[in-house]
Amino acid sequence: MPHRTRIKICGLTRPADVAAACEAGADAIGLVMYPPSARAVTAERARELATVIPAAVTPVLLFVNAQPQAIEQALRAVPNATLQFHGDESPEACQRWGRPYWRAVRIPAGAGADTVNLLEWDEQFASAQALLLDAHVQGYGGSGQRFNWRGFDWSQPALNASRRVVLSGGLTPANAADGVRLVRPWAVDVSSGVEDAKGIKNANLMHQFVAAVHAAHHPSQNAS
Repeated sequence: MPHRTRIKICGLTRPADVAAACEAGADAIGLVMYPPSARAVTAERARELATVIPAAVTPVLLFVNAQPQAIEQALRAVPNATLQFHGDESPEACQRWGRPYWRAVRIPAGAGADTVNLLEWDEQFASAQALLLDAHVQGYGGSGQRFNWRGFDWSQPALNASRRVVLSGGLTPANAADGVRLVRPWAVDVSSGVEDAKGIKNANLMHQFVAAVHAAHHPSQNAS
């Protein structure tokens, strides 16, 4: 059976947007639990948003160097969530919750395999469900910018379609297919590329993004 790239839409703040993302075909919905972010939600708001997420779609809670009590509170609100760590968390800190987790790898602009060893990250975070690759910018959380996709050898077994690479940072309906064809990731993660404003999603853009990802597996089709 051919590989199907999973789709995560992140940074949702409104129930209507969550419903629209799921209707568009998202496999996962990302909720930002990092207070400084313009897309941040509280644990109580995450609980409300999670009620809109169908059982077949995975809620993902994003943290940045969070205190344990904050993670505990969020998991009480959304107990079936996958966790995503975007800060300086150690493997032990990520594993302690007994939940599947994604570990973000922040890649500086222009960097490639000579400066960021993804195989070392793969080994260090072997317990992670996925490594989420994002551009390194000032601050934490999603960058909305692309890193150098062509700076890495995606044919390496540990990175290939992969078992668990999530391509993130600067994805849009216009470039998603190119990213999927080049990187062959396990999943893609989009936020700003399907927004009207920070935390305010555009239903049409979400549909276009999902169509573009699907079209990457069927080159003869146009993503419209």
